[in-house]
Amino acid sequence: MHTVTHRLPARSRAQLIASDISVTRGTTSVLHHVDLTLTPVSRIAVVGENGRGKSTLLHVLAGTLTPDSGTVQRIGTIGLAEQEMDASDHRTVGQAVADAIAEPLAALARLDAASHALTDGTDAAAAEYAAALEHAEALDAWDAERRVQVALEALDAETDMTRLLAELSVGQRYRVRLACLLGADDDFLLLDEPTNHLDRSGLEFLTAQIRSRNGGVVVVSHDRALLSDFAETIVDLDPTPDDRPRVYGNGYSGYRDGRLAERERWEQEYDKQQAERARLQDSLSAAQNRLVSGWRPEKGTNKHGRATRAGSLVQSVHRRQEALETHAITVPEPPQVFRFPELSTRTGAALLNVENVSVAGRLRGPVSFSLSHRGRLIVTGPNGTGKSTLLRVASGELEPDTGVVRKPSGIRLGYLRQESDLPTDRRASEVYRTRLDALVADGIVPPSEGVGVSQLGLLKPRELSKRVGELSMGQQRRLDLALVLAMRPHVLLLDEPTNHLSIALVDELTEALGATQAAVILSSHDRQLIRDMAGWPSIDISTMAESGVRA
Repeated sequence: MHTVTHRLPARSRAQLIASDISVTRGTTSVLHHVDLTLTPVSRIAVVGENGRGKSTLLHVLAGTLTPDSGTVQRIGTIGLAEQEMDASDHRTVGQAVADAIAEPLAALARLDAASHALTDGTDAAAAEYAAALEHAEALDAWDAERRVQVALEALDAETDMTRLLAELSVGQRYRVRLACLLGADDDFLLLDEPTNHLDRSGLEFLTAQIRSRNGGVVVVSHDRALLSDFAETIVDLDPTPDDRPRVYGNGYSGYRDGRLAERERWEQEYDKQQAERARLQDSLSAAQNRLVSGWRPEKGTNKHGRATRAGSLVQSVHRRQEALETHAITVPEPPQVFRFPELSTRTGAALLNVENVSVAGRLRGPVSFSLSHRGRLIVTGPNGTGKSTLLRVASGELEPDTGVVRKPSGIRLGYLRQESDLPTDRRASEVYRTRLDALVADGIVPPSEGVGVSQLGLLKPRELSKRVGELSMGQQRRLDLALVLAMRPHVLLLDEPTNHLSIALVDELTEALGATQAAVILSSHDRQLIRDMAGWPSIDISTMAESGVRA
């Protein structure tokens, strides 16, 4: 937790104006000409791939980081919750709470002292009491401790005021800090990935708090449900044609529509410039060919004619070279588009039957379901109830203690595990090629159905040339997904498939899963994904309550 200012809240007068902010790390531009205005009613989300400067922007807004260029004007108090936490904090929970609401507590102490001084009967004592009362009222000081206590309980945070923060788990410390910030009631609240370590009830409380609070809110998050539920404006820091961030209104739906329109314009302009460059290159090649043939004119042409013709041809080549050189492609290459391969399946017979399975201590059963052509199933439930275990059993990776799993011969199962086990010392392109070659050599995938990794649009050429250990978590997750799709599966088993993926890719994956002919089983905590798949049959693994799972 970091409270940046300790002044009287500005309330309706509060404002935060960032103008032309740029930040560079080494030779990399992290933020590029960012403009942003916050008022007490602002509900803003900041999105973008890892490394695009989201956390940096929060620190610039808060004043804990000075930008390389640009200015920030601040009126009012600011509370900042960073994504990373100091594990060496030796305060107690009670001390953390006291620090968070230090201003209201000090205002109450001042008011208490002023009330005792009223017995003096002096004008100065009366004036001090009036000033102290006004200060306490402005801070809503009487309610500060209660606000924090309510937040601690709602977020399932530690409420024992004597506990040391250093003794708490990362998640517990995070929830204490978040409760303190929500209770502190600053003019502006800046939150970096606040949904980490929260359960469903905690997420619902957080969402309600940041929607209803009297003050501006800026949230950095990949949680699409949170963005959909609270954000009115979305700042997208992902690459653009001019490298400037884009600001979209009309909430999450406005952002999705605007991003798609932006990419379409980007692709059109890029294609237009590429086509013009190709035309100029062809024109230059034609002029060069004429120059070569111009040195061998038809018989009977005099020397003067040959020289004149050669000179004009040379000039023509020079003109075309200059035209080609001056036609720089100013639009960078657009971002890749995920191209989900066509996955054909067998119609008629079931592709996968899971009958009365259970695993002692890991999956309470019995669980049964059947999937056929275009079958769908969502597996939900709290952590530890056996969702991943069920997918392992369904994939054939784990033998159940009771029950049986059946699939017809030749049916291909593609299993995306929650955790990656990629070889970190091998290049990404090599890992994929080895996998695809083995699938073809073993007769699992016909040669005609082999999909090159570049065809999927999941990784760029420079990323494919890196060793797996050099890739980000998101890039490794993309490679995991590519390896699953290389099998051209008839049945997809996906365990938390949206983990570490960008919002744009998750949207594309969601659309593809809804349209594919393959059968799909999803295990996920992603609230927006579950909403998007609301029409799918589902099973709650914690209660074993089944609903239409004979897909």
